[in-house]
Amino acid sequence: MGIFDRLKTVISSNMNDLIAKAENPEKMLNQMIIEMNEQLIDSKKAVAMAIADEKRLEREVTENSAKADEWEKKAMLAVRAGRDDLAKEALVRKQEHESYVGQLGTQWQAQKESVEKLKESLRGLQTKIEEASRKKNILIARAKRAEAQEKINKTMSSLQGSKSAFDTFDRMAKKIDEMEARAEAQKELEDVSTGASLDKQFAALESSPAAADALLEDLKRKMLTADAGNGETSGSASSGATGGSL
Repeated sequence: MGIFDRLKTVISSNMNDLIAKAENPEKMLNQMIIEMNEQLIDSKKAVAMAIADEKRLEREVTENSAKADEWEKKAMLAVRAGRDDLAKEALVRKQEHESYVGQLGTQWQAQKESVEKLKESLRGLQTKIEEASRKKNILIARAKRAEAQEKINKTMSSLQGSKSAFDTFDRMAKKIDEMEARAEAQKELEDVSTGASLDKQFAALESSPAAADALLEDLKRKMLTADAGNGETSGSASSGATGGSL
């Protein structure tokens, strides 16, 4: 019964305490189930051997009972043949087998009762192992949730402890706002500078030599026109003077 006591101790252990102490609860629980099943296999072998012993005792009881009956028949045969001496010998042999049957019967009955108890214990242990296998999945899920919650708590604690992370985010947000504002201001200044440059370029075009040449041409045309007008006026005056003298 030692192996059954060991299995009971393993199965009835507080698994929550084991999970708390284990570095890897899932690995530990899976290993426990493997060990339980291995021990269950050994237990089944032990029970099978006990059953085999019980069957052997039963067979010996049956065989010796049959031999006792056989010697009784021989004794009856010897009496009919007038051989009381042989009949006595046969009856002695019958008595020996009956005595042996009595001893074996006591052992057989005890073994039979022990086997029934072993079978019952084995069924109970198998049920517990199956229950442990089902509970294993629940415990593993609980362990994973607890681990995840613990990590979240540590993270939140580290963030809330000094507020440095949140302060850093705030400072970075302000710094980025300032960078964006400077970039927009610089772009606006560039646009203003670009407009002023265009005005200067157009002003330069307006005061370029080409414009001056055009002005000069206009001036020359005006002068020619003026000269031509002055020549016609002089010609008319000369003709008048000549006719008067004639």
